[in-house]
Amino acid sequence: MDECRFLLVTMEQRGARGRARRCSLGFAAALLLCSVTSAQLRYSISEEVDEGTVVGNAAKDLGLDRNTLKERRYRIVSSRAEPLFHVRQADGVLYVSRKIDREKECPQSTTCLINLKTVLENPLEVHYVGVEILDVNDHSPRFPDEETKLDIPESAVPGARFQLQASHDGDSGHFSVQQYKLSDNNYFRLEVKDKGKDGKIPIVVVKKSLDRETAGHISLVLTALDGGKPPKRGEMNISINVLDINDNAPIFSEDIYSAMLNENAAIGTTVIQVSATDLDEGLNGEVVYSFSKNSPNIMQLFDMLENTGEIVVKGPIDYEENDMFEIEIQASDKGSVPLTTEKSVLIKIVDVNDNAPEMEVTSFSSSIPEDSRLGTTVALVSVNDLDSGLNGKAICSISEDVPFALSPSLQDKMYSLVTKSPLDREKSSTYDISVVARDAGQPARSSEKTISVCISDVNDNSPEFSVGPYTFYVAEGNDAGAPVFSVRAFDRDDDENAAVTYRILREEGRGENKPSSFLSINSETGEVTALKSFDFETLKSFQFQVSATDGGSPPLSGNVTVKVFILDRNDNAPVILYPLGSNGSARGAAEIPRDAKAGDSVTKVRAYDADTGYNGWLLFSLRPLGERALFSLDRYTGQIRTLRPFTETDEAEHRLLVLVKDNGDVSLSATATVTVKLAEPKEAFAASDHAGSAAEEDEREDRVTFYLALTLGSVSLLLVISVVVLIAMRCSKSAESTSKYLRDAHYDGTLCHSIQYRSGDKRYMLVGPRMSIASAGAPGSHAGTLVLPDARRCGRRGVGREHTSLQRTAHCGNLPLA
Repeated sequence: MDECRFLLVTMEQRGARGRARRCSLGFAAALLLCSVTSAQLRYSISEEVDEGTVVGNAAKDLGLDRNTLKERRYRIVSSRAEPLFHVRQADGVLYVSRKIDREKECPQSTTCLINLKTVLENPLEVHYVGVEILDVNDHSPRFPDEETKLDIPESAVPGARFQLQASHDGDSGHFSVQQYKLSDNNYFRLEVKDKGKDGKIPIVVVKKSLDRETAGHISLVLTALDGGKPPKRGEMNISINVLDINDNAPIFSEDIYSAMLNENAAIGTTVIQVSATDLDEGLNGEVVYSFSKNSPNIMQLFDMLENTGEIVVKGPIDYEENDMFEIEIQASDKGSVPLTTEKSVLIKIVDVNDNAPEMEVTSFSSSIPEDSRLGTTVALVSVNDLDSGLNGKAICSISEDVPFALSPSLQDKMYSLVTKSPLDREKSSTYDISVVARDAGQPARSSEKTISVCISDVNDNSPEFSVGPYTFYVAEGNDAGAPVFSVRAFDRDDDENAAVTYRILREEGRGENKPSSFLSINSETGEVTALKSFDFETLKSFQFQVSATDGGSPPLSGNVTVKVFILDRNDNAPVILYPLGSNGSARGAAEIPRDAKAGDSVTKVRAYDADTGYNGWLLFSLRPLGERALFSLDRYTGQIRTLRPFTETDEAEHRLLVLVKDNGDVSLSATATVTVKLAEPKEAFAASDHAGSAAEEDEREDRVTFYLALTLGSVSLLLVISVVVLIAMRCSKSAESTSKYLRDAHYDGTLCHSIQYRSGDKRYMLVGPRMSIASAGAPGSHAGTLVLPDARRCGRRGVGREHTSLQRTAHCGNLPLA
C-alpha cells in the first residue's frame, strides 16, 4: 500500500499542462497498480544446506492459483548474478539454488534476513518473501597468532597484568567465543574482560614473584571455547621470558694487557683486542668497551671498538715523538644501572723504515725536437727521504730501453734526465719514463714517478708513394673530366710536415700528346682526372711523373712514374672499301658468264675496321635476296663464288646483301649490296677477258699472300719470344702489380695483334697471334702495322678498277689466311 501511495503522490506532482486531459488516465493507472498485492511471507532456513533444499511452497502459502503460475511467468526478481533462491513455476516451490554462508551474506549481524521479490504477469502482481538464514556452529575460535611471546622482568610484583590478543569466531551469538581457559602453572592466573560487541579479552595476571634463576622461561597454553554443544575450541601458546636483574659487573680475561706496534701503522690497524665477560643475561650481560681517563693525545692516536674490545690506530704513530703509550680502558654492561671494570693496556712502538723516498720533477719544456743533440737536459729530479741513516739514503734509476739517462748532479740528492742516443719521432713520439727512487732500509722502500717526454717532429722524411712505378689500364672512350685513377703517397712526419700535395711534372716541349696537357691531378687527394676522352687508335700508351711534396720548411718531395695503357674498345664499325658507297650505302655490280662453273669467282667485298684484336676481326656473311641460293661467300675473305652452274631458268640479275661485322663484345656491322648480272653467250669473249683478268689478279694476290705469310710467320716468332720474356719479367713482380689488369667476363689477359699493310692502292689487315696487354700497347709501336711497297696498280676495266684493298684476316693466329 505504501507503493500505491507513492505512485499516487508522484502523479499528483506532475505539471499542470494537459492535467484535465490526463486526469482520468492517471487515476485509472493508480487504481491498477494499487491492485498489486504486497503480502509478506517469511521462512527460515539454516546456512550451508545443500543446493536444491526446499524452503517452502511460496505459491501455496500466498494463495496463488497453481495452474496459472507458468502462464503468468512466476519468478524471483533479483540483481544478483548468482541468486541464492529460485522458485519453480510448475508448483511454486521456493528452493535453495546454491550453498549459503551466513557470515558472508550478513557479516557482523545478529539477524540475517534475505528479502525476495516474486513477480507474476498479466496482471502484474508483486509478492515479497523473506528468508531468514539461521546460524550453525561451523567455525572454531581462532587466535591471530599461534604463539605469542611475553618479556616480564623478574622484578614484576604480584598483580601485574599483561593483556593478550583475543580469539575470533566466524559464528555469531551463542556460537561465538564464550570463555577462555589457561593451563595450570604456579606463577600466572587468567582474567577475562567482556567488551560487549568487541568480544572477550584475555588478561594474564602475575600471582607469585618471579625468579629468573629458578624459572627463566615459562610456557602456557590459552584455550578459547564457543557456546556450541559440544563446544569448538582454539589454542594459542604463550612463551614467557623472565628478564634478569643487573647484579654482576664485567670481568676482564687477563690481568695485564701489552702489545707491540710498528710506527706509522695504517689507520684502522688493530693493536690489541681485550675481552671481558658478565654473568648476567640480556642487556645486563652484554659488555661494551671504551677508554677511561686518558690524555687528549692518546684519544687522537687510538680508538676503541665498543662491541669487540679492539684498540685500533686512529692517527699517525711516530716513534721519534713517543715510543710507548699506557692506555686506560673500561668494560661496562648495558644494564639500567651499568656496572664498570677498569684495566690498563701498555703499547710499545717499534721503529721501522716507514718513509718512502719522495721525488720532485722539474721539466724544462713540454717537448723536445727529435734532432736534439746528445746530452740535452730534459728534466731535473730531486729526491728526499724523511727517514734518517740508511733508511734516508735514496738512489734513483730508470730503465735501459729508453734513449735517456739519469746523471747525478753536483748538488746532493739531485739528478738530471738527459738524452743518451738519437731520437726518432717516427719510431716513438712519446716516452713515459719511470723514475724509481729506492732507499737503503731493511726492507727497502721505494717510490716511482713517471715523466712523460714528447718528441716534436722535424721534417726529415720525404713523401713516399705506396707503389712505384704505377701502372694503370684505362679503356678508351672514358668520360672527359671524370677521374680515371689515383696515386697515394704518405709521409712519416707529423702535422704540416706530413701534409702531402700532388702535382704532375711538366715535360719539356709542346704537343697535344703531353700528359700534362690532358691530365689534371687533385693536389690533396692524388686523384687524376682525364681532361679528354682517350682514343686507342690515336694514343695507345703514355707515361708521366707525379711529384708529392710535404708542408715542411723546407719542404721535401718524392716522385713516381705513372704508366698508362689505353685499352681498345669496339668503337669503330667496319668500313666497306669495296664496293664503294655513296649516300651512306655501299652498292656495286659484277658480271659473270651464264656458262660459269661452280666455284668460279664472282667478286670480292673488301672492308676495314680501325679497331684491333677481336674488335677489328671481321667476318662476312651473305644474305641472298632471291629464293634460291646461287652464290657462296667466304666468311673470312669476303670472296663471292658460284655454288652451281647457271640454267636457262635462272634470272639474269641477282642482288646479294653482304653483312660485315666485327667480334667485339657489342658487335658492330656494315652492309654492302652487290648486283650480279649474268652475261649472255654472245658476251663470252668479254666474259673470258674478265675471267682472265680475274685469274691474273688472283695470281698476283697469291704471290702477295705468300710474302704476307712469310712476314706473319717472322712476326709471330718475334712475338712469341717477346711474350716469353715479358712473362718472365711479370713473374718477378709482386702479386699486387699483376692484380691490376683490367678484366671483363670474356677477357683472358691477352689481346690480338693486328698487322695493317698496303700493296699499291690495296690495304691489308692481319690479325696475328695473341699478345700480352703490355706488348700490344708498348710505347713507340705502330700497333703491329706493316707497310709494304706498292707493287702495281690495277688499270684494267671491269671489276677492281676502283681503288680496292684486300683484307687478309686471321683470328689471333688460329685461323688460316684467306
